[in-house]
Amino acid sequence: MKAVVCKAFGPPDQLVVEDVPSPSPRETEVKIAVHACGVNFPDTLIIEGKYQFRAEPPFTPGGEIAGEVLEVGERVKHLRAGDRVMTVVPYGGFAEEVVVPAMGCFPFPKDMEYTAAAAFPMAYGTSYYALNQRAQLKKDETLLVLGAAGGVGLAAVELGKCMGARVIAAASSDEKLEICKKHGADEVINYSDGKLKDKVKALTAGQGADVIYDPVGGDLFQQSLSCINWNGRILVIGFASGTIPEAAVNRALLKSCSIVGVFWGASMMREPQANQDNFAQLDTWFGEHRIQPHVSKVYSLDQAPQAMLDMVARKAIGKLVVKVRD
Repeated sequence: MKAVVCKAFGPPDQLVVEDVPSPSPRETEVKIAVHACGVNFPDTLIIEGKYQFRAEPPFTPGGEIAGEVLEVGERVKHLRAGDRVMTVVPYGGFAEEVVVPAMGCFPFPKDMEYTAAAAFPMAYGTSYYALNQRAQLKKDETLLVLGAAGGVGLAAVELGKCMGARVIAAASSDEKLEICKKHGADEVINYSDGKLKDKVKALTAGQGADVIYDPVGGDLFQQSLSCINWNGRILVIGFASGTIPEAAVNRALLKSCSIVGVFWGASMMREPQANQDNFAQLDTWFGEHRIQPHVSKVYSLDQAPQAMLDMVARKAIGKLVVKVRD
């Protein structure tokens, strides 16, 4: 089978596409014929050895998978060959076939295409866990989403509206903000001029946002500490800016606010029932046409290195997806 292979840590243009042996599932695993695989910012860190866990080369990157079950391990009872599933794994997705833990697989709605399914679990799983379990976002609160035109950002915009919040979407260009409006944002902020905190205060009568969703980090996190409301919650999603910020905790004291870590990947293992409940709600909202992944570009498997280069260059609006087979 064909797969993208990282033979040594480095940038995406060092990846190769070559034939590798087909994997076999162990007793609690399933083998999936991959139809599509989402491209995510952590993929670009993993291949450079910069992520919070380390995969040893050679390995295949790609962690957000949609496909068809080919084979099940002998202890797997809830899935069978032919089932359409989506899942999230640390790596292995940019390949024609992959073996994954069966308990991490979720069936997806019949009217959801493979391309959409490959753009769904990481963005919506992360964002709903963040807003529901970690922030406990309430109806009529104000939610500020940073990096709002990215995959997780657009998901957070949509989910904030589903949960009854007033949503302010913030991004670096007017083009990106137009997409945010189409996905339900009530207000938008272009923060390319460095004035995020002033614009947030202007939209909130000086009070600030109740919840700030931050997948960017860097200076935007520092500005968030200045435009969070009393008893607000700042959600630490990731560091797409490349800079991990440090907080002066006296600022959290003065606002009586919380800085809340969000590690959805670990929560899947620690809180499996809550994760299943979250996905049941997400499936309902998808069926009601209230949420829909925005896939801005689709690549072939041979083009997967270019897809990751485009992710590094911040050319993605919404999600990028590698289509492995029809």
